[in-house]
Amino acid sequence: MSRRDVVSWNAMVFGYASNGMMGIAKRYFDDMPEKDVVSWNSLVSGYLKNGECLKSIEVFVEMGRVGVGFDRTSFAVVLKSCAVLEEFGVGVQVHGVTVKIAFDEDVVTGSALVDMYGKCRRLDDSIRFFYQMPEKNWVSWSAVIAGCVQNDKFIKGVELFREMQREGIGVSQSAYASVFRSCARLSAFRLGWQLHGHALKTNFASDLIVGTAILDMYAKCGSMVESQKIFNLFPIRNLQSFNAIIIGHARSDQGFQALHLFQLLLKSDLVFDEISLSGAFSACAAMKGYLEGVQLHALAVKSTFESNICVANAILDMYGKSGALAEACRIFYEMERRDAISWNAIIAAHEQNGNEEETLSHFVSMLQSRLEPDEFTYGSVLKACAGQQALNYGMEIHNRIIKSGMGLHSFVGSALVDMYCKCAMMEEAEKIHERIEQQIMVCWNAIISGFSLQKESEEAQTFFSQMLEMGLKPDQFTYATVLDTCANLATVGLGKQIHAQIIKLELQSDVYICSTLVDMYSKCGNMYDSKLIFEKATNRDFVTWNAMICGCAQHGLGEEALKIFEDMIIENVIPNHATFVSVLRACAHIGLVEKGLHYFALMSSDYDLAPQLEHYSCMVDIMGRAGQVSEALKLINDMPFEPDDVIWRTLLSICKIRGNVEVGEKVANSLLQLDPQDSSAYILLSNIYADARMWDKVSDMRKIMRYTKLKKEPGCSWIEIKDEVHAFLASDKAHPRCKEIYEKLFTLVDEMRCYVADIDFFLEEEANQLKKQEELKISLCNL
Repeated sequence: MSRRDVVSWNAMVFGYASNGMMGIAKRYFDDMPEKDVVSWNSLVSGYLKNGECLKSIEVFVEMGRVGVGFDRTSFAVVLKSCAVLEEFGVGVQVHGVTVKIAFDEDVVTGSALVDMYGKCRRLDDSIRFFYQMPEKNWVSWSAVIAGCVQNDKFIKGVELFREMQREGIGVSQSAYASVFRSCARLSAFRLGWQLHGHALKTNFASDLIVGTAILDMYAKCGSMVESQKIFNLFPIRNLQSFNAIIIGHARSDQGFQALHLFQLLLKSDLVFDEISLSGAFSACAAMKGYLEGVQLHALAVKSTFESNICVANAILDMYGKSGALAEACRIFYEMERRDAISWNAIIAAHEQNGNEEETLSHFVSMLQSRLEPDEFTYGSVLKACAGQQALNYGMEIHNRIIKSGMGLHSFVGSALVDMYCKCAMMEEAEKIHERIEQQIMVCWNAIISGFSLQKESEEAQTFFSQMLEMGLKPDQFTYATVLDTCANLATVGLGKQIHAQIIKLELQSDVYICSTLVDMYSKCGNMYDSKLIFEKATNRDFVTWNAMICGCAQHGLGEEALKIFEDMIIENVIPNHATFVSVLRACAHIGLVEKGLHYFALMSSDYDLAPQLEHYSCMVDIMGRAGQVSEALKLINDMPFEPDDVIWRTLLSICKIRGNVEVGEKVANSLLQLDPQDSSAYILLSNIYADARMWDKVSDMRKIMRYTKLKKEPGCSWIEIKDEVHAFLASDKAHPRCKEIYEKLFTLVDEMRCYVADIDFFLEEEANQLKKQEELKISLCNL
């Protein structure tokens, strides 16, 4: 047979293989009267191109068995098949063959070996062989850089790219794609921006694959403006560029933009795939767009992509985040196959919708299905434990986390800190925080917000200081949390410093921070600045309005609080339970019984809000201040739930003001049934008896308190002077300037006595206190 005949046969095999007709290609190959290395290579590469990598390897083995000599193409193709299948063992054997016939020094074969080791998760072997290669080209460099990125060694990948430039090798499409992917995973915006400039100089920025990698890098670094600019400059767009920009907007919580781009994709000549569809569902999840999600679900059904596990997981996640828990459960139970992401999505759906018991139940089911939880699973489950304050469950899960080796990971560690904080186990939370390997922002936010939640504001501020000392930059959540601690401690000095920092960083437009600033200034007594921030706020949500109404109510500005509430209604901002608590408190301050009753009824009639215990407590206060003590007691007895100690104490205080002994006795009895150790009940009732001149009853109260060893909780106050907080307790002698303080106190007491013409009665405790003060005055004079 002439040489031309072999070439013709090879062309037929290669042509059919290239067009995906491997059956016909194999028949022609079998019918060939004579085969050479090109014939075998055509069949081997044909199987590889058509995704049949195992057959590709089998043909290569057969090729060796019949004695056909391998060439560089044979090795390059079979090593690519090994890389795709991650068949490390076969790859090593092929490497042995290359060494045997001295092909390991060939640059094409060597580059394929570097790529194979990298893709088989043997990066050390890949780098070692790379440096041993006598000759390297841009393919070799691209392969080793890609190997680093595929094995999550992003910094090493960037270092090798720099080394490639120093060696004068130049650049390649693959090398750029890999190094931009490294920047994306490292969130290295500045480095990515510099490399973008490098790509522009080398005329690679206009390349569609490199451009898509740049677009993706900007998106993952949180710069969607730059990412969108790159996308808009593309003269031609492919599916990958559309997918990258859609997913980028979805991950940045810009759901509307992502869906708009998905619509552009549908109108183009391109056909969407499972990645595009998953990105669109993520966009619906980000914007909680249930209706849009339902329409997309119909599109997924029509396109047959619904059965794709990636798309099914995205649909499940979308329904969960849109509050459609029943639909999410239906999708989950109808799935033919479930992976760890499916379980994570249904567990997160139950947790996000406040169904903590089902969250834990599904976690147990996941374990029974032999799937290992990951950090996202543990994050959702620990949130459920925190929500229920289920410390025992939380500790069991903590034990499992320790066994899994994830206990010191930033994300899981932060979830553990949050869980222990919400279960009031602050010491344990602090220990875990200290042990976390890499304390990123989320870790510090967890411990700071945890102490703030438990009203340990001084500790929260201490951790904030430690975080700043470590060089971490606070985010919006950090600033809002620390401002809340300033409000709790009335440390307006620190609050102003943080406010100044917020202005420098241009974060004052953030609605969450703005609301916290309004609240902080009002709680520190600075209503002028509180109102100023509220009035200048560009974005106001119900939290901002609530903070302003609450501030006015707390400062006795009842009429102003009610006016702001009416403005809120005019602005079409829907009030919630917290809004009505502040409104009812405002009514209590200015004694508007009828208006209070009106707003109380308005809750359920206009806004479908069932009054809670706190609203009833406000109504008791309103009615009591207006002298309707018996009506207030009836309101408590008619409540649809059991009263707590707060509402009884409110009514007991009203009885003291109104001098109502009969109701006071009933209320005190109810309060003591809830908590027999409540000293405030005895003290308030004792004061009621004293006002009524029922001295025997007063004496009885004092005897009971002595017998049960109950004492009045000492009062505490504090003041901030020159960035230092000075705290004071009743009868406290710990302050370094206590002598001067008590001297001034006695002067003030003497002055106040001048205004008291007739004092009929002092409680025994008060008399003893005066005696102690006289003794202390004598002692201080002798210091």
